Amino acid sequence: MNARELYPRGQTGLAARYCEVRARTEALCAPLATEDYPIQAVPEASPPKWHLAHVTWFFEAFVLKPFVPGYSAFHPLFDYLFNSYYESLGAFHPRALRGVLSRPATEEIYRYRGHVDARVLELLESGKSLAPEALTRLELGLHHEEQHQELLLMDIKANFAMNPLRPAYRATRERRAGSASPLGWIEREGGLVEIGHDGRGFAFDNESPRHRVWLEPHRLASRLVTNGEYLEFIAAGGYRQAQHWLSDGWATVKARGWKAPLYWEQIDGEWWHMTLGGMARVEDDAPVCHVSCYEADAFARWSGGRLPTEVELERELASLPIAGNFMDSGVFGPRPAAAGNGQWFGDVWEWTSSPYTPYPGFRPLAGALGEYNGKFMANQSVLRGGCCATPQSHMRPTYRNFFYPHDRWMFAGIRLAEDAG
Repeated sequence: MNARELYPRGQTGLAARYCEVRARTEALCAPLATEDYPIQAVPEASPPKWHLAHVTWFFEAFVLKPFVPGYSAFHPLFDYLFNSYYESLGAFHPRALRGVLSRPATEEIYRYRGHVDARVLELLESGKSLAPEALTRLELGLHHEEQHQELLLMDIKANFAMNPLRPAYRATRERRAGSASPLGWIEREGGLVEIGHDGRGFAFDNESPRHRVWLEPHRLASRLVTNGEYLEFIAAGGYRQAQHWLSDGWATVKARGWKAPLYWEQIDGEWWHMTLGGMARVEDDAPVCHVSCYEADAFARWSGGRLPTEVELERELASLPIAGNFMDSGVFGPRPAAAGNGQWFGDVWEWTSSPYTPYPGFRPLAGALGEYNGKFMANQSVLRGGCCATPQSHMRPTYRNFFYPHDRWMFAGIRLAEDAG
C-alpha cells in the first residue's frame, strides 16, 4: 500500500507534500517490468529497487527511529543494505554491488515503503507538536527523494542503453519541432554580487552561507549548445586534437575511447542516440546532452569561449522565473530552444568551470546528516539550472549540483561564456 492509497485526498501541508513526493516516485517506476528493478548496468548507477528502498530508509533512519518511541524497524538488515554512505551510522553494502541483490524482492521493497509511509503519516496526523528537528528532517527527506527521482530516470536510461534491444522506458511526449534560435550573447557588467541561499525556504547546506563575490565583466550565451554545433566539433577532429583538452580530460578520452557524447552511435552513416523513449536520431537543434565536464570544456575552448562560473550563472538564474523543460513536462529529454527562450532552467544541467568547494563560513549539518554534502567537496565540478529529469518544485537559483568531471550519464550539457574585458 503506497502513500496515495493510504491518504488519497484531504491532506494539507507537510502530509500532502509527503504523499505527493512519495507517489511520484512510484509513478516513475510504473512503466518498469519486474525484471528491470534489480539491474545496475554501471557502477555509478543504482538499481531502481535500491532507489525505492534507500529513500524509504532515509525516513526510517532519520525520522522514525529517533522521533517515534518504540518504533520497530521493518527489517534488521535494511540499515546495512540501504544506507548509501553515512559512515557514522555504520557499515553499508558497497555501491558497485547493489545490482547483485536479488533479495529483498521488489514486492518486499514496496511493502517496506508502505510500512514507513503509514508510520510517517501517523506521526504527521497525530495532532502532536513535532520537534523542529523532526520537521527539518522530513523536509530534507522529501528533497532527498526528489534528487533520487532524477537519479532514477538517469539510471534507468543507463540500464536500458546497455541492453542490445534498446528498450523504451516509456513513450515520451513529442518534442517541439522547429529550429533552435540563433545564438547570441548577453553582456553582463562586473562588480560585487551576493550569491548563496538567503535563508527563506528550504535549501541544502552546501548553498549557504550567502556571501559576496567579485565578478568581472562577461558575456553568457543566449541558449545552450546544440547537437548540430557539437557535431561540428566532432567533424573538425575535436576528439583527436589534444590542444583543446585539459590534461586529465585528454587522458580520459584516450583511456575510454570517447568519440562522441554518451549514448551516441552511428547507424548507416547517421548519428542516433539512446533516449528514454528508445533509440532516436540525433536532433541538430536540441541541446547536446550527456557530455562530461572535460568534453564541455574542450568544446568551449575549440569554439573560442569558456565555461561560465557558477557565480555568473547564479546571478543570471536569480533574475528569472523558475520555468523550463523539467520532469513535469513528461518529455524526459532536452528540447530545442524556442525564440526568446534562454533555457536557463531545465533541459540539461549546465557545467561550470567552478570546483565544488565550500562557501566561506560553510558549516555542515550536525550529526550524521553532516555527511549529506560536505564530505564530497573535493575533485568535483558544479552544475547549475536543473534538467529535463528534475522536478520543478526541487529547483532554486542557488541549487548546486556536483559531479566528477568525467561523469556523463546524467543530463548535462553546455552553455558558453566569454570574458568581456
